[in-house]
Amino acid sequence: MRIFLLFFLLSCSVFSQNPYPQDYFRSPLDIPIILAGTFAELRSNHFHSGIDIKTKRVEGLKVYGIADGYVSRIKIAHFGYGKALYVTHPNGYTSVYAHLQKFSPEIEAYVKQKQYKKESFEIELFPTSDALKIKKGDVIAYSGNTGSSSGPHLHFEIRDNAERPINPMLFGVDVKDTTKPIISNVYAYPIGKNSHVNGSNKKQKLRLIPQTNGNYKIEDINAYGTIGFAIQTIDRQDLAANKNGVYNIKTYYNGIENFEIDFKRFSFAETKHLNRLIDYEHFKTKKQRLQKLFLETNNPLSLYNNIIDDGYITINDNTASVYKAKISDFKGNETVLDLTINGLNKLPSDIEPEVVMQNYVQCDQVCNLNEGNISVTFPKNTFYDSFFIDFSVKNDTLTLHKPILPVKKNFTISFDISQYKNENIDQLYIAELVGWKNYPSYSSTKRKGNILTTRTKDLGTYVLARDTIAPTIKPVRFKNGSWMSKYRFLKVKIDDKITGISSYRATINGKWILMEYSHKKKTLTYDFNDGISTDTKNNLKVIVTDNVGNSTTFETTFYRK
Repeated sequence: MRIFLLFFLLSCSVFSQNPYPQDYFRSPLDIPIILAGTFAELRSNHFHSGIDIKTKRVEGLKVYGIADGYVSRIKIAHFGYGKALYVTHPNGYTSVYAHLQKFSPEIEAYVKQKQYKKESFEIELFPTSDALKIKKGDVIAYSGNTGSSSGPHLHFEIRDNAERPINPMLFGVDVKDTTKPIISNVYAYPIGKNSHVNGSNKKQKLRLIPQTNGNYKIEDINAYGTIGFAIQTIDRQDLAANKNGVYNIKTYYNGIENFEIDFKRFSFAETKHLNRLIDYEHFKTKKQRLQKLFLETNNPLSLYNNIIDDGYITINDNTASVYKAKISDFKGNETVLDLTINGLNKLPSDIEPEVVMQNYVQCDQVCNLNEGNISVTFPKNTFYDSFFIDFSVKNDTLTLHKPILPVKKNFTISFDISQYKNENIDQLYIAELVGWKNYPSYSSTKRKGNILTTRTKDLGTYVLARDTIAPTIKPVRFKNGSWMSKYRFLKVKIDDKITGISSYRATINGKWILMEYSHKKKTLTYDFNDGISTDTKNNLKVIVTDNVGNSTTFETTFYRK
């Protein structure tokens, strides 16, 4: 099917401004394109770097190379993209296909040979340009649900020669969409002690009034001083109920455009700065992503255009002003938000005094905090702003502020465990307390001598914890002495309740076998077609180790002929 090649139903002016080829690539699937996720959609700590194409809730659909080229990268991981394929094309672009079930037979054989040589399921390969050539329309893989996907779909990207992801819809993807974006929340932010909205110096939720034409008005407000706004908005396509990201947001103050966010392209180096775009504290406390329509300091995102006064507006006394926002999806469906602001010079009554604590983090300097057996090191530019930090230690519990501030880079937490007896320290780890039950969640821990360290981007509460329970291993549909001649696959279920699986190794008759780990199903699967088991009597040995070194060995005998 040629659905991927249909031109966008946009105005001629948009076509003339689109520098991307419209007839070079075909569709990666032979089904209508219905999206579960759009490009640059707001995700946890990153922008979505492609589009998620629905695969009718099943796995195994044929995935096609969208143009001539060669496989330039193959990556298989337990999490993230799972099984992913990268194809470089002669026009300089690279297409990416992720969460795959498996590759085409030629690519699958190439990968398995490398996996057996390395004795590892997880692998990253960079084939030469003549190793795995493909033609436009070749079946290169089959859609799946591997990695960190939450259901069967194809994650699809197009990147330029600088490895920057670009909205694939700019290349001719056609998705049925006549639905306007939806606005669910609008907030106003008084900036500075003398500014207010409706008499308050605090962030204010504004009352939305939906209009019959799909647009919105906001109940008139009284305000004074410097004000910023933020909105919670989503888009929906006609054939899907998913809450997707929008394509463009523009704001106007008294008829003059003063701010624009254009979700057309970004770099992987900047994707983490999504947390500067959104109101991070609001997200952490209310699970709503408000997009700020103003530009704060230390915001390096390249998505902004046409900014005046950093997107803020200044309201004077005895004035009437109009603020407008236009939110668009890729197909040009537009939602308009209107707000009338009455200028009223009134000193806010709820100005809170500045909170002063013992420890202060200067964002452009290294900061070291120490108390008792615990220390924390923040590298330079860990945070966007300088602030007083809540830092306290009680026994083996570290309170490190509230997890309401965005963090740009990893910082280090260290625990000195020299006071513990040697026979106990191997099972110690650093845990972050999460959820309303303060569940101890394993934070990747390294040990050097008597010092345990973890690198993290999360503020919050950390403790020393112990894991004394080894992983479990259970056979699936076979037992010791079983005949497996009629089975193609051998499966075992593995699990670790506390710190999680760190590694596993399996052998048959002493030879390493490739077992695919599914963290969703908690299974290890071996394909007998790999040909390692050739004897009638076979001894299987599986060793699974958790993240503090607790290990379980499972051994059994099975028969095949």
